[in-house]
Amino acid sequence: MSKRVQLDLSRRERQIMDILYRRGRATVAEVLEELLDPPSYSAVRALLRVLEAKGHAEHEEEGPRYVYKPTVPRAEARESAMRRLVRTFFDGSTEEAVAAFLDMSAADLSDEELERLAELIEAARREGR
Repeated sequence: MSKRVQLDLSRRERQIMDILYRRGRATVAEVLEELLDPPSYSAVRALLRVLEAKGHAEHEEEGPRYVYKPTVPRAEARESAMRRLVRTFFDGSTEEAVAAFLDMSAADLSDEELERLAELIEAARREGR
């Protein structure tokens, strides 16, 4: 990742980051509207400050409000999270992680999705990954 960020996020921090990624940018009030079982306004504001301190979010001032946005592109954050997931739960084995995902969702995958996965595997083979 281009910026050094702490990877560990609490459940609530992950929920807030999901809102920021989905919306692109949001005020405390907008984040509060979208949270399930939301905490207080000041708690959300404090969590956003924590996310800034960890390097996940930044704010800009728009009049009297702060508008928050993610600092790391979602694709980079996703890749980092996947690497951590594979390392933590699958002893670094991508094969075991993919097998677990397929076991979980085999019945839900369409023929088109399975074909796309086969194409991705073949492309990885060609590229020597």
